Amino acid sequence: MTEAAALPGQPRGGVLTGPATARAHCVLAPNPSPMTLDGTNTWIVAEPGSDLAVVIDPGPLDEDHLRAVIATAERAGQRIALTLLTHGHPDHADGAARFAELTGTPVRALDPALRLGDEGLGAGDVITTGGLELRVVPTPGHTADSLCFHLPADRAVLTGDTILGRGTTVVAHPDGRLGDYLDSLRRLRSLAVDDGVATVLPGHGPVLNDAQGAVEFYLAHRAHRLAQVETAVEAGHGTPGEVVASVYADVDRSLWPAAELSVRAQLDYLGEHGLI
Repeated sequence: MTEAAALPGQPRGGVLTGPATARAHCVLAPNPSPMTLDGTNTWIVAEPGSDLAVVIDPGPLDEDHLRAVIATAERAGQRIALTLLTHGHPDHADGAARFAELTGTPVRALDPALRLGDEGLGAGDVITTGGLELRVVPTPGHTADSLCFHLPADRAVLTGDTILGRGTTVVAHPDGRLGDYLDSLRRLRSLAVDDGVATVLPGHGPVLNDAQGAVEFYLAHRAHRLAQVETAVEAGHGTPGEVVASVYADVDRSLWPAAELSVRAQLDYLGEHGLI
């Protein structure tokens, strides 16, 4: 879900697959594309020494990938007990129902349509499976149902598509809203500044070691893009497509449809605030 090539924060470099922190292990899904970068990061999270694990974003409906996630947990002596979703986009969630069949786990998500079982997810929820502590952080903006998961013991946050390991994310208009997204970035900045979160475990791309730096980059990028969009409108570019051609001229054209979603969200935001 990337729209630019700049690197936020301090990525470790290269495609991440394998252990990332004491509690988080990444299994990379085989679905690379301009929108998914190297593929979807499926996260296995477990307390050290526990035989129970939580999986975040099983990824696409790819049988080999889903079974590889299970096998990775089993090699660590863990049984998958719960599946969580950061949001409902297919590259994160399409495999969830099949994964639930394979593991016998419930699927918890903010969107009721994505849940399998009685429990959803919401602000203030704490996951404690196998002694693990994962705190649910609502982060709408990329989509209305986007969530992050704070892993305090590792000073880490799993961000789905809210912050990526490379590039910047799309505000997926009309479901995603820029005002919500900016508020979510500020919420993540607070986790870095006030709660000591240092590591970003993203839904795509490598781990970022500088969580605050990544958030500050994203906020600066959004402010810069907003100014560019405002300038383009003032110059007479009257449609979202014309604004994309002006503002995103240096971006690969294969990403222009995604950029147009963000532009529409930016135009809505500027209109709501009386700036255009």
